[in-house]
Amino acid sequence: MEELLHYVWKHRLLPLGELHTSDGLDVEIIDPGLHNRNAGPDFFNAKVRIGSTLWVGNVELHLRSQDWYAHGHDHDNSYNNVVLHVTCNADADVVTSDGRRLPQLVVQIPAMVKEHYEELLHADRYPPCYKIIPNLGSLLVHSWMAALQTERLEQKTEAIRQRAERSNGSWEDAFFQTLARNFGFGINGDAFELWAQSIPMNTVGKHRDDLFQVEAIFMGQAGLLEPDSIAGSHREAAISEGYFNRLRKEYLYMQHKFGLQPIAHQLWRFMRLRPQNFPYIRIAQLATLYHERHTNLSTLLECKTADDLRSLLATRATPYWQTHYCFGAESTQSDKKLSAASTNLLIVNTAIPMMFAVGRHRHNEELCDRAFELLEHMKAEKNHIITMWQECGLTVKSAGDSQALIQLKREYCDRKDCLRCRFGYEYLRATR
Repeated sequence: MEELLHYVWKHRLLPLGELHTSDGLDVEIIDPGLHNRNAGPDFFNAKVRIGSTLWVGNVELHLRSQDWYAHGHDHDNSYNNVVLHVTCNADADVVTSDGRRLPQLVVQIPAMVKEHYEELLHADRYPPCYKIIPNLGSLLVHSWMAALQTERLEQKTEAIRQRAERSNGSWEDAFFQTLARNFGFGINGDAFELWAQSIPMNTVGKHRDDLFQVEAIFMGQAGLLEPDSIAGSHREAAISEGYFNRLRKEYLYMQHKFGLQPIAHQLWRFMRLRPQNFPYIRIAQLATLYHERHTNLSTLLECKTADDLRSLLATRATPYWQTHYCFGAESTQSDKKLSAASTNLLIVNTAIPMMFAVGRHRHNEELCDRAFELLEHMKAEKNHIITMWQECGLTVKSAGDSQALIQLKREYCDRKDCLRCRFGYEYLRATR
């Protein structure tokens, strides 16, 4: 509840009427200050008039005055520049470490704000503020969605930057790792990223013109060329038909030559996956993309339109996988190419964030602007999160909108972080 008190102070949602310190001095809040979420006083550089004196300094808030001592502020020099203590219950005098007695402003959280906050915290339906969404102004919705879209791209940029850092500054490797992660389409994302990190791209690049060798290295590094990785019912057939043995022989040679270390095959998940999503198929599709040099970062950055990106990411599995979905298990003849829906997901979650991240890294505004434009021209994603928001009355027109709403649910709704949400703010101040 102390966090709600911070919110009330920050947005001046205080009860109407004159404010007074516990000693009876008039208080005027000119500027509540800058909210500090790190160590130290709660608000920096506030401006308050106490009696006839204008004070500029920090403000500390507690539900009870005794909390000042419980938190050890009376022995902390960083609280000596506090000019006002705000509390709901002045149950003690407040004294700084240098012996100064602070004026205290006693405020109560407005009953309506408290009631709405409790509703947000305990609502079973997502989003908790669904009642007011149909009545929100279009300008407010648009501005918040734009901020969320940027926030999501910045979050993805940080993940990409960290991949580049782990790869000795190689943004080329970071692109491949990001692409690989998203080829996991959620359920195998972690395994795909770990797999991509295990592949020394400079080494593999020497064999890039030979698709069979690329596939051998890719499958081998995934741990999928170990006989134990094949389900018992297919193991004998896989070994007898020859392709598995050829790949394995090629990989063992490469492994010895380059000192390769595969990941554990147990990391891959197959349960509840459609065959076209099996790691075998996705790795074979990635091998084709890599072999055809469609995973080059420079090629990605040359793409101007969504159609350019679709052409870049268009791929199909290698020949063996046209008639198989795992080693030793045949399937009907199929191109086993990446579907249009999967391609769009890769554009939204890999290509566009990569373009934005490189733009940030190189201080290239043109690349950043292009990323935003592409999101606005891509169709919105279709999933349960987007459906939920649409049922609440929000219009979702583009991938930019859907990305914003995914960010909203995961980073705000799921965390019950309504106090940082603009929709939550409108809900708290509503007078219904």
